[in-house]
Amino acid sequence: MEMSQRPIYLDCHATTSVDPRVMEVMLPFFTEFFGNPASISHQYGWEAEAAVQQSRELLATAINASPEEIVFTSGATEANNLAIKGVAEAYCSRGKHIITVETEHNAVLDPCRYLQSLGFDITFLSVKPDGLVDLLDLENALRPDTILVSVMTANNEIGVLQPIAEIGALCHQRGILFHTDAAQAIGKVPLDVEAMHVDLMSLTAHKIYGPKGIGALYVRRRNPRVQLAPQLHGGGHERGMRSGTLYTPQIVGLATAVQLGIDEMETETARITQLRDRLWQSLSQIGGVHLNGHLTQRLASNLNLSIEGVDGQALLVGLQPVVAVSSGSACTSAKSAPSHVLQAIGRSTELAYASIRFGIGRFNTEAEVELAAKHAIATIEALRQAITLPA
Repeated sequence: MEMSQRPIYLDCHATTSVDPRVMEVMLPFFTEFFGNPASISHQYGWEAEAAVQQSRELLATAINASPEEIVFTSGATEANNLAIKGVAEAYCSRGKHIITVETEHNAVLDPCRYLQSLGFDITFLSVKPDGLVDLLDLENALRPDTILVSVMTANNEIGVLQPIAEIGALCHQRGILFHTDAAQAIGKVPLDVEAMHVDLMSLTAHKIYGPKGIGALYVRRRNPRVQLAPQLHGGGHERGMRSGTLYTPQIVGLATAVQLGIDEMETETARITQLRDRLWQSLSQIGGVHLNGHLTQRLASNLNLSIEGVDGQALLVGLQPVVAVSSGSACTSAKSAPSHVLQAIGRSTELAYASIRFGIGRFNTEAEVELAAKHAIATIEALRQAITLPA
């Protein structure tokens, strides 16, 4: 298939292309500055180490942390596992109760279920119909033996932005550690670990026009100093929290992608919001279309819809030649079960199956969104008509 015939890509919550500006910064570290950052006895190592340190500083500044609090990982999944299992192992003598939310990414839910199998008590909080956590429910769930609360900043399926600062404040009042998966939020909304009372924050590059396979975990070093049991052993890299040779080109790519996201956040948020609202206005006119998640407290790029009167699989197949979208998380798209996020906000199984997640990105144009809307409407109407036609 030629490039010009490829579908319009509107699945930016699954992943994004690498911004050419990010690639340009990364390339020299594959060939010219290829040293191991841990090789501190010669110039090649010093060059790589300097690049890693500069990237740490950029990431730390982006979230109002210090460079020593940034631990590089292979992505947000590893960062989530390190945060959740690392805290569980380090603090199990204090308590074995952890609180998370039903709508979290599986990279949080699965480590929690794993800990449950080891004897930890996990509370999976429900959410309101708009996808937001009820702060009173959370407060009532806190116990003397609660050691960790994990709530994602921006939901990967329905885009809702949780009240992170309020949740963090509740946790800190009780001396409970607070982790947030900010994979979908970094570079898209302002983040400040101090103002948000966050102790651990998971980040990734590939949702913000950086490379796949690189992420980071912010680990608070003071008030309180967070202890983590490492999940990878062998070499003591990253102050013993995450062993493994640092991937310098990817690290530079992550930091550059975050910096670009922050520099362009204001103008890009306004532009993408306009595109998303135009798409919603077009699709909502055909009736029987339900918006999933809070109307305004959501990522500018996210539009998640459930469509009445269509078969979900047929809808995705019908859209595919013109528009590349998904029905939910890319990490669960191979499963036949309906989205756990949509079920948690009260959607029926039928509507949960018949859902589309549009993720609008940096390189999408007005013309693309218009064409996507037209094709989606035509596809929905054709499917509805086929269902109502006599056999």
